[in-house]
Amino acid sequence: MLQVAVFVEDMVEDVEFLYPYYRFLEEGYKVDVISQSKDKFKGKKGGTFAADKSIDDAQSSEYDIVFIPGGYAPDKLRTNKKITNFVKQMDSSKKIVAAICHGPWVLVSANVCKGRKITSFPSIQDDIINAGGTHTGKPVSVDANIITATDPSAMPEMFQEIIKALKNS
Repeated sequence: MLQVAVFVEDMVEDVEFLYPYYRFLEEGYKVDVISQSKDKFKGKKGGTFAADKSIDDAQSSEYDIVFIPGGYAPDKLRTNKKITNFVKQMDSSKKIVAAICHGPWVLVSANVCKGRKITSFPSIQDDIINAGGTHTGKPVSVDANIITATDPSAMPEMFQEIIKALKNS
């Protein structure tokens, strides 16, 4: 059974957490919700989400994919070295690293953007470029094991790419 890590933190974009969470469950994958602490978090739209694990108890070697939702949560997640090291290790192991909207901020802080084609919410394109990446501006971008998307409207296309990549891994 494939193992999925989905990050969460306060001010996550609710739909960018819920849609992936349930899509992964629909595929029959084991999903762990991970954050900086094993706590409850408030979404931008008022949802309440609980972490299954603290990043202190999560090992990247246990997972096939990490998914980073957007909203303002990535700005909090990116300041935690254990979070960014987790993402860096996933990328180094050629495991799937997926991020949507502001989620690529975590990729910037994990130093995995250089030479990569990445998309995001337009307001963080300068961060991706300054980190050595190419901001495509496309709804969805796939660069080897990194799959990124701009916003919730791109999630159906993004998940076609994610599911295809997971089935080929």
